[in-house]
Amino acid sequence: MHQLRTGLRRQLFTVAIANACAATLFAAPAASAQSTTTQEPENDEATNTLPTLQVTGEYQRDATTEGTDSYTTDAMNTATRLGLSIRETPQSVSVISRQLIDDMQLESLTDVVNTATGLTSTQQDSQRHVFSARGFEINNYQIDGVPTAWESGYSAGESQMDTILYDRIEIVRGASGLTSGAGDPSAAINLVRKKADSKEFTGHTTVSAGSWDRYQSTVDMSTPLNEAGTVRGRVVGSYLEEGSFIDSLENEKSVFYGTVAADLTDNTLMNIGISQQQNRPTGSTWGGLPTWFSNGERTDWSRSKTVGADWTRWDSEVTNYFVNLEHNFDSGASVYAAYSKSINHADLPLVYLYGSPDRQTGLGMSALPAWYEFEREQDNIDIYGNLPFEFSGRDHEVTAGLMHNKQDFTSERRNPLSAPPVGNFYEWDGSYPEPEWGPKTPYTRRETEQLGGYAALRLSLADPLTLILGSRVTNWDIEGMKSNGDFYDFSHHQVITPYAGLIYDINDVYSAYVSYTDIFNPQDAQDRNGSYLDPVEGKNYETGIKAEYFEGRLNAMLSVYRIDQDNLAQTDTGYLIPGTTDQASYAAEGTTSIGYEFEVSGAITDDWNLMFGWSQFHAEDADGSAVNTDQPRRTATLFTTYKLNDLTLGGGFNWQSSNYTIATNPLGNSEEIKQGSYSLARLMARYQMTPELSAQLNINNLFDEKYYTNSGAWFSQLAYGAPRSANLTLKYDF
Repeated sequence: MHQLRTGLRRQLFTVAIANACAATLFAAPAASAQSTTTQEPENDEATNTLPTLQVTGEYQRDATTEGTDSYTTDAMNTATRLGLSIRETPQSVSVISRQLIDDMQLESLTDVVNTATGLTSTQQDSQRHVFSARGFEINNYQIDGVPTAWESGYSAGESQMDTILYDRIEIVRGASGLTSGAGDPSAAINLVRKKADSKEFTGHTTVSAGSWDRYQSTVDMSTPLNEAGTVRGRVVGSYLEEGSFIDSLENEKSVFYGTVAADLTDNTLMNIGISQQQNRPTGSTWGGLPTWFSNGERTDWSRSKTVGADWTRWDSEVTNYFVNLEHNFDSGASVYAAYSKSINHADLPLVYLYGSPDRQTGLGMSALPAWYEFEREQDNIDIYGNLPFEFSGRDHEVTAGLMHNKQDFTSERRNPLSAPPVGNFYEWDGSYPEPEWGPKTPYTRRETEQLGGYAALRLSLADPLTLILGSRVTNWDIEGMKSNGDFYDFSHHQVITPYAGLIYDINDVYSAYVSYTDIFNPQDAQDRNGSYLDPVEGKNYETGIKAEYFEGRLNAMLSVYRIDQDNLAQTDTGYLIPGTTDQASYAAEGTTSIGYEFEVSGAITDDWNLMFGWSQFHAEDADGSAVNTDQPRRTATLFTTYKLNDLTLGGGFNWQSSNYTIATNPLGNSEEIKQGSYSLARLMARYQMTPELSAQLNINNLFDEKYYTNSGAWFSQLAYGAPRSANLTLKYDF
């Protein structure tokens, strides 16, 4: 097996390099005759030879958003690894900058998802969220461009990752198979860390207080570590204690990040670091509130009602080690290599409440206590190179790379020796006694390995026309043990994922683009017979118009897309996987998602920042039946700030259309659980009291909208979103 995998890795690497070389050769007939530099032949015989290929340097855009006061960035790598600007990227993209994160106080990845154009989250319980875009679940994540993965059902704090570590969060909507490999055609989320890039001592500290006894303090310091400033360090830390609008639910969170950057030579940079986040919630919920009374009538609980107990918790710890090396050659070529190791651990003594209470007595609910422990260990390697070159008098660029991801997941479970009755659910306040636990036993095990080689070529066909061609070869293997003790092992080898994009510059402001890529996503969903569903396969088409105003300070885009795919897993209502308590699925054929997105982000003036996004899609299978109906079809987000001397005022809203889930009520009838459309407004104000000291007030859900965050998507249960809240922050810069 080892020899087989070694041989496949060599084969993939060879294919990636071959793709790059072949793409370079095929550039000859595609290149335009127009040029800015004329190459004269030395003699008549030379007129029949190919033009000279010359490696050329190119201006390197700075993608960093920290300290720019901007809501946008100059460049991004998530889509193609070519370091293109937003306008040059032939896909629908968004960047949540450091300034936008600070202005809106987007504390977690979930907050970012709920703000980004076209992205939504569904809450499973107090600590877990599932993210979606364009009608499909998001499962492509990157940290500093290195792919990482987790399963929402076994989340260990990932959806609550703190944004304090990151300079920006880049989002590419649609399929991103070129750089991410296997995945749904929803979106790829790339979290880009802060860097140790300051050659002088600088930083800031904050203290804040907010609703539900929320108290937090942070520190962020950068300093040179030698006199020349060629070695630099940075430390970021945060500590939070908070209550909740949900009874008994409290949380304690600590975050640490330390990194060192070293200029090994004038052209070689090394970064090394570690980050860790610990979440220590108590009173955690598992699942949501019952939707129906036993007679089939709908419930209407207080938002503070809990289904957790005093002893339940969703403790999680996420540790990440990383090192990367970047070398820029004098010619303009560059090489990047990165390794990261993530260890995610969770300790979950929980109780799951299910059933439908009697409307009069509150009786009828049952409890399922369980204690899970699981650990996910991931090793990621990412190596790629960029080569700008001149051919036929025009500037082009090629990139080729190799990615390897290996994930080991294990979980164990303790069952209760006995489970006390729930009693009257009206009186449930979390004081349910913790049961005596049985011995720890293996529950599930899974080993997943993905190896991919890719290449992409950017060709300047003419002054206004650029073509991007790429391809990826992926090997994907998984083996493991299910909760019922059955073992499984399946793989997919040498899967080809092509990519193509064409950009036409209409003028200095506007450009039009079209792009295409294949979809490949293995899935571990099983049908009612216990058979695994085939991988999701399909195609992603997109076209749009982009604009850069005010020398790139304001970006705008309008995109239209179509996604076709087969074998999409859908809930097979009323059926479980044989031998388990897990929901069975069926494969939806001919699934199509069609939609459009519009976004404007950046600075209108030096004092006025704006971020506005709108998205809309329609998704159905070959029979015309809607799929993934728990996701809203239309969303809008707006946030803007205006600076008046030392005072900055801001505000905005998030809006989404209705969504629903079809579920079976206690009377055995299918019924629609629907969340109507709603809007959440927010305000902020920041006053610069001195050059170093500022105060900022943020108010969320200004009009105290009452809404569900999952609409029955979690076993026909419901969870409420947060009521109106406020937070005051003092920040001191040094």
